Amino acid sequence: MKATGMKLRGVNLGSWLLLEKWMVPSLFEGLEATDETTWCAELGSAATDKLRRHWNSFVTRDDFAWLAERGINAVRIPVGHWIFGPGYPYHPKYGSNPHPFVTGGIEVLDRAMDWAREFGLHVVLDLHAAPGCQNGFDNGGIMGVCEWHTKPEYLEHALDVLERLAERYRAHPALHAIEALNEPRWDVPTDYLKAYYLAAYARIRKHCPPERVAVVFHDGFRSFREYLGFMQEPEYRNVIFDIHRYQCFDRAEIDMDIYGHIRKATGEWKQEADEIITELGLPTFCGEWSLGLDLRVVSLWAEGPFNHALEYMDDFQQNVATRGYAAGQLATFEKYLGWFFWSYKTETTPAWCFRDSVERGWLPSDFR
Repeated sequence: MKATGMKLRGVNLGSWLLLEKWMVPSLFEGLEATDETTWCAELGSAATDKLRRHWNSFVTRDDFAWLAERGINAVRIPVGHWIFGPGYPYHPKYGSNPHPFVTGGIEVLDRAMDWAREFGLHVVLDLHAAPGCQNGFDNGGIMGVCEWHTKPEYLEHALDVLERLAERYRAHPALHAIEALNEPRWDVPTDYLKAYYLAAYARIRKHCPPERVAVVFHDGFRSFREYLGFMQEPEYRNVIFDIHRYQCFDRAEIDMDIYGHIRKATGEWKQEADEIITELGLPTFCGEWSLGLDLRVVSLWAEGPFNHALEYMDDFQQNVATRGYAAGQLATFEKYLGWFFWSYKTETTPAWCFRDSVERGWLPSDFR
């Protein structure tokens, strides 16, 4: 039996089993594709070799070893609803091929689970892209489309994938939690979302007892107070609430200086943490956060202006400021059950790359 209340200090393995263009632009060079769905549809049969090479090289056993050496004890692994291969519902973005996605991802996930076991890392499996897309973001599988909540077959397939993950890894010692859905958008009706979360809990619990595996649900970009009284013990056990906190998307935050960013992390977010811990009645983790303050690098489709707090600083000032911002966030997120940095690795920007941030001294070199 595993300790369900242990402190999780982790990273996301983003853009590995679910592509995000801004994180791995080399894979998208010369293509019109904006997300994994349109990437697979556009490349057709050429997608298979290209994506399998990426799976085998972007994250390896050595990366799990590196994380464990630094005291990181958990990974959150985003997957798409196509992880098990064909059988998913059709979406018009697939074009003429009803099953455009590359197969074999589940074997890569098997390998990741075994590496996690080898190095003592706890795994949160995260359904990051649902059929029809739950948020309209590239990370939801289809950029600019948010239709997951509009068709019962989309919802049913998402639940089926969760159950199959639960069944496959029910006895795996590395499995710590399964997350029902990543970042469903704010305009997905709350009642629909709650009903889905309850159904997801039931599907996961058919195979994974609460003593072994947690069930995680995301706030859906709404106040935690919309979930007061939701999924409480004794009926629901080992449930975790997930929030994501960034300061580079909202215009008021983009316009802040570095002191404003640190103040928000250590003031407003700390107050929110205290309120969640006091009022919600569920353990909570921050499933995504970063050191990113520059909107340009993270959202390839965002409209400017692209001002940010660090743009007129020299390298020394930028390093000091980034360390301060990192420390402020860690001080707050340590109040929770834990946190997961987004992401372990990118091709482009160190502020979103855990490994770069550690090696540059922005983040601690040891998390024990």
